Amino acid sequence: MAATTSVGQASSAVAFGGVEPDAAWREEVRRLAKQRDAVLLAHNYQLPEIQDIADHTGDSLALSRIAAASDASTIVFCGVHFMAETAKILSPDKTVLIPDARAGCSLADSITAEQLRAWKAEHPGAVVVSYVNTTAEVKAETDICCTSSNAVEVVQSIPADREVLFCPDQFLGAHVRRVTGRDNIHVWAGECHVHAGINGPELAERAAARPDADLFIHPECGCATSALYLAGEGAVPAERVKILSTGGMLDEARATRARSVLVATEVGMLHQLRKAAPEVDFQAVNDRASCRYMKMITPAALLRSLREGVDEVHVDPDTAARARDAVQRMIAIGQPGGGE
Repeated sequence: MAATTSVGQASSAVAFGGVEPDAAWREEVRRLAKQRDAVLLAHNYQLPEIQDIADHTGDSLALSRIAAASDASTIVFCGVHFMAETAKILSPDKTVLIPDARAGCSLADSITAEQLRAWKAEHPGAVVVSYVNTTAEVKAETDICCTSSNAVEVVQSIPADREVLFCPDQFLGAHVRRVTGRDNIHVWAGECHVHAGINGPELAERAAARPDADLFIHPECGCATSALYLAGEGAVPAERVKILSTGGMLDEARATRARSVLVATEVGMLHQLRKAAPEVDFQAVNDRASCRYMKMITPAALLRSLREGVDEVHVDPDTAARARDAVQRMIAIGQPGGGE
């Protein structure tokens, strides 16, 4: 079985420190990456200096697919543990390193394979749809994975008379239920603690203070329903409310004509948005929405990983094969990029 990392462990752990991300650090990271034949991947929620040193920055699934297509023999995944697992699932013959294996995920930890098996037993014949933000063991118990950008499309591909078990994010599940209009979707009560903390009253207050701003809202956020309510009530013009995945936010940033945008997701996303559209004023709905687990991938941790070849990620081959099937079924449906 793959090693797992509990959020409790990660929250009490001290991140590796003592290294400044200066020119010497950047030169050494690139030298070691070349020496190790490694491709460096950084999730959109990573520290800016980690994003800037990476070969590729993006959402977890898109990065895993880039890694699988890469000629590099080693993948260094700067993200949280389930993301590095997904890279290993899609690249079983490559070495996958995560700079700090203690970097867990509250959303991935909100459902276990044992809990999913028990839920399935309560609903025989139901189709299990799991967000890619889950562990390898949960993916292995899943019929088809989804991302936030294609969750609606995935569920719509399932015959209307089949029950659907959607896990683990309750806010994304509510969004899918609302858009599809299906009443036979059962949604697991999991959440990302960072996204759940971006609430409706906070969004309403920020939107009222900046009436000309567009709203970029991640569907994992606790405020997603409130954003649609504000649009429905006319408090915010409906065309200004965009429910978007991280990849979708970048696409919309490049296309928007707005001069100001309020962003409801983890604050690391602002770095890529500002690079994509420097003329737009991007501001966080909640500037405290920072994932401590993402930020455990520090300059010191990355340097340590490249020097020592740690922390290597392993996934049991049988688990990986079953999980890979669930991911591949999603990819076959289409539009899996723009992930979470």
